[in-house]
Formats: sequence, structure tokens, C-alpha cells
Amino acid sequence: MTSRTAACRCGQLRAECVGEPVRISVCHCLNCKQRSGSAFAVQARFPVGQVTITGRSTEWIAASESGGLPASFHFCPICGGNVWYSGGGIPDTIAIPVGHFADPGFPAPTVSVWEERQCTWLEITGPVERHG
Repeated sequence: MTSRTAACRCGQLRAECVGEPVRISVCHCLNCKQRSGSAFAVQARFPVGQVTITGRSTEWIAASESGGLPASFHFCPICGGNVWYSGGGIPDTIAIPVGHFADPGFPAPTVSVWEERQCTWLEITGPVERHG
């Protein structure tokens, strides 16, 4: 079975993920752009039972841009990396920003959401399920 480890930059906060993600998505909402500091965010979601978190984190709870259920974001208190979050619209999963895996061979996203907020100069290619 596949095992992947995501970690913050200092390595103190880690998420060990066993098995394949149930969803890998690109999000263009303003909240994700601010969270990632980029033009979009890419995250992989795993069932809660397939993720083991180690290290200390600081939690911040925030509402989604759509006004739906809030999500609980977990940051390393040393380097500030947002290694994982849960809640929001997909219950019983833990989302890991793909960059924390530091794996250029990580599988490609299969879903793109909040495309109405997508930067005009950006193009997401490949077989991707698209949502407004």
C-alpha cells in the first residue's frame, strides 16, 4: 500500500498518509489563494483513518467562501506551514496541501473548483472535472 509523508518546512509537523487520496483538487477561491499565497491551491484529501498526524499545531477555524461549513486549519507553530485541514464541505477527510509532500511525481488533480475566481492567465489542463 502506498504511503506518503507531508511535512512543514522545519519538519516538526507531519502527516503520514496511507493509501491513495479520495480527491485531488485545485481550488481558485479567494480563501485558498490567501492560504496558499499563490494563484490557486492544490490539495489531496484522504479518509481520516488513513492519516496519522505527529507534531504540534496551531489551529485556526474559518468559514468557507461559500458560507458553508467552517474548516479547521492546522499550522506549524514554528515555521507556519499549513500542513493539514479538515471540515468544510467534505466530511470525514483530512486535506493536505500537495506542496507539503515535496513530491514532483504526486498524482495530478482531477477536480477544479471556484473557476469563476480563476486568474485569467491560468489554464488547468488535462482530464479535470470542473466546477464554477
